[in-house]
Amino acid sequence: MNAYFAEFFVTALLILLGNGVVANVCLNKTKGQSSGWIVITTAWAFAVYVTVVVTGPYSGAHLNPAVTLGLAMKGTFAWEMVIGYIAAQIVGGMLGVVVH
Repeated sequence: MNAYFAEFFVTALLILLGNGVVANVCLNKTKGQSSGWIVITTAWAFAVYVTVVVTGPYSGAHLNPAVTLGLAMKGTFAWEMVIGYIAAQIVGGMLGVVVH
C-alpha cells in the first residue's frame, strides 16, 4: 500500500467512525440517543486505535498534519514527503465528512 493512500484512507475512516458515533448519540430516534460523552470518547478511542493498527506498517499512522510537521521538524520524517502526507490527510478528512 502506498503511504499517501494509507494516510488518505485511514484519515477518512477515522472521521467516518468518529462522526458516526457522535451522530448516533446526538440524533433523535437512534439506538444510542442521549447515551453520553463516555460513549463518544470511547468510540473515538477505538477509532484511533483501529486506524493506527491499519496504517502503522505502511505510513507510520500520522493521521494529523500536526504530527507530520512535528516529526519532520524533529528530523525523523523526510521533508519531501510532508506536502503529500498533509494533502492526503486533508482530502481524507474532507471525504470522511462528505461520506458521513
